Amino acid sequence: MSVKLFEPIQLRDVEVRNRIFVAPMCQYSSVDGVPSDWHMVHLGTRAVGGAGLVMAEATGVVPEGRISPGCPGMWADKHVDAWRPIVDFIKSQGATASIQIAHAGRKASHAPPWEGSGLLSEDDPGGWKPFGPSDLPFDEDYAIPQELTVDEIHDLTDAFGAAAERSLAAGFEVIELHFAHGYLAHEFLSPISNRREDEYGGSLENRARFALETAEKVREAIPDHLPLLVRISASEYVDGGWDLEQSIQLCKWLKDIGVDMIDASSGGNSPAQKLEPYPGYQVPFAAAIREQVGIATGAVGLITEAHQAEQILIDGEADVVLLARELLRNPYWPLNAAHELGHDIKWPVQYERVKSA
Repeated sequence: MSVKLFEPIQLRDVEVRNRIFVAPMCQYSSVDGVPSDWHMVHLGTRAVGGAGLVMAEATGVVPEGRISPGCPGMWADKHVDAWRPIVDFIKSQGATASIQIAHAGRKASHAPPWEGSGLLSEDDPGGWKPFGPSDLPFDEDYAIPQELTVDEIHDLTDAFGAAAERSLAAGFEVIELHFAHGYLAHEFLSPISNRREDEYGGSLENRARFALETAEKVREAIPDHLPLLVRISASEYVDGGWDLEQSIQLCKWLKDIGVDMIDASSGGNSPAQKLEPYPGYQVPFAAAIREQVGIATGAVGLITEAHQAEQILIDGEADVVLLARELLRNPYWPLNAAHELGHDIKWPVQYERVKSA
C-alpha cells in the first residue's frame, strides 16, 4: 500500500525524499550571526531522523533583521563558511537542506526565551533600534520602530537577494522567504502595522509591493532549477487585518513571480489576535490557497500524529506537512511514523540493528 507521506515530491529539479518537512525553529544559539555546533546537532539529528527537508531557522539578511542577538545571519561570507559543513551533513543523510531568510522588522532586538524574551534597547548590550514600515510598535513592551525610507526598503530587498546568493554558496538547495508572524514583510502587508501613504502603503497592491519586489529579487538570484518557498500568515485573526482573501491574492502574485510553494501559517502580528489553536487548525489555509491559487502548499500547526499527517495529504489539503515542536520532542518522528503507517523506510546504517528490536 502506497503511503502518501513517504512519496517523494519534486520541486523544480530538487527531489525531496518524502513529504515531512522540518519547519524553521529559532534556536537563539549563534554568535554574530554565525551558527554553532548546536545547529549541526539540532539540524543534523532531524536529517538522521528521516525528514525529507530540513529547514534552518529564520536567518537575518542584515544584523538588524535578527529577532535576537543569538539568531543566525547570512549577511557576510563568514556565515557561508559556518553553514557549509552543517549543510553537507544534512545532505549526507539523504535529506534536502533548506534555509529561511528573514527580517524581523519591528519585532527585532529581543532576548532569547530563557532570558525572558524582553526587549533589548539600543543601550542594552547587543541591542539595536528596530525598523518597520511605520513607527507603530507591536505592543507596549516593544520598541517604537524607525520608519524605513524608500531607499532603505530597496536596500533591504537587495539584502534578501544577497542572502539568497550566499545561501546557495553554502550549499542550501531550497530557500524560503519569511513573510509571516508579524515580521517585516508581514508588517508591510497588514493594514494594522502599515500606515504609510507612499507607494508601499494604502492599497493591497502597495502593501504587497515590498514582499513582491523581495520575492522577485530572490527569484532572480536563484537559478531556474532550484525552488523558492514563501511562509505567510494567512490570517491575523484580527478584524480589519490581514486575512485569507488578501493572502490568496498575494499568493497568485507570488506564483506569477515564480514561487513554487506556500508554507501556510498564521497570526503573529497583533497581541489582540483571537485564536484558539486545535490539531491541524491551519490546514484549511493551506487547502484554500492550494485550491484557489493552484500552487503547492505546506500545512503546519499542531500536526503531531502520523495518520493525521497522512490524511491531510490524502485529502489533497496540502502537498507536504511541516512539523516543528513535535520534531523537537522526537527528531525520529518520521521513522516512527513510517512504522505506524506500515511503510518500510531506510534507517541510518548505524541504527539499522535496532530497527525491528
